[in-house]
Amino acid sequence: MNLPNLKNLQDKLVNLERELQSPEILSSSEKLTEISREYNKIKELVDLLEKIENIKQKIEELEIFTKTEEDAELLEIARTEKDALLKEKEKKENELKEFLSEKNIIESKNVIMEIRAGTGGDEASLFAANLFRMYSLFADHNGWRTEILNANRTDLNGFKEVVFRIEGKNAYKYLKYESGVHRVQRVPETEKNGRVHTSTATIAVLPEATDVDIKIKNEDLKIETFRSGGHGGQNVQKVETAVRITHLPTGLVVSCQDERSQFKNKEKAFKILQSRLLALMEEKKHKERADERRSQIGSAERCEKIRTYNFSQDRVTDHRFNVSWHNINDFMNGNIKNAIEELQKLDEDKRSTDLG
Repeated sequence: MNLPNLKNLQDKLVNLERELQSPEILSSSEKLTEISREYNKIKELVDLLEKIENIKQKIEELEIFTKTEEDAELLEIARTEKDALLKEKEKKENELKEFLSEKNIIESKNVIMEIRAGTGGDEASLFAANLFRMYSLFADHNGWRTEILNANRTDLNGFKEVVFRIEGKNAYKYLKYESGVHRVQRVPETEKNGRVHTSTATIAVLPEATDVDIKIKNEDLKIETFRSGGHGGQNVQKVETAVRITHLPTGLVVSCQDERSQFKNKEKAFKILQSRLLALMEEKKHKERADERRSQIGSAERCEKIRTYNFSQDRVTDHRFNVSWHNINDFMNGNIKNAIEELQKLDEDKRSTDLG
């Protein structure tokens, strides 16, 4: 296989180390996080390449040794060692191939999650807020960073809609299984007769796009500004700080009004737009490959019920694989890693069975 240029990557690593020590970068948490992430990714690649190079050198040395050595016992030891090194080299090259694969590049990305209240009125909005809290706590448990990009709040501290970004290693790999309709069955706090209500919320999980992934032409955008307002018509801004961006070729529309700064709202709206366009691009690739198990992103599968949270029975059920977990309060407090890893394994097993 053609290996990436190790010397160029080593030089880039040195330059990134210098940047990480500069006062300008250290004074900006956003830039520091971005460059640290790039540094760690390249460092992982460099370490893997250096191990492969080291193994190749040892194999070459053994080959020279076997051409000049006459002792039968030493020759046998050298051949055994060479065989072991060849297997190790193949293993590391497979790791490198996986590291550089399109799937790994996508799965290692940060995510943009969109949660929208579905049927159920105020209770659906409160459930959307519960789900946002659950994913925020899950991010905290993993040492990841959460940032709200846009939110439409209700008077009862719920969300009609909340769009947020989670930044962390392999965030998309873990959270991609959360796309779909989530259903809750419980007695709402406002219910006086103790009746169980059923409400829903829809979740979309998008891999965060960058300028490298998606290049958008200025002439393809229609950018409008308007006055933002808080829930219930309160806190109406006198200045047009809210931003609406329309991507003319696809018709995608993104609005953001969560920040008081028009510039920040525009920046966040653009980030959401990039990620939605990347999702469309990924879906198109899946269709072109005639993949029967299409990604949930941007597809009709998003409308399917994937999970039920039944509080009276203290049970969470995932309907895609018919698997359940108990201790729902622990689940809602962000302790969902074991459940996600179980879903990953079940999905991998099903893919293997389908291919077999």
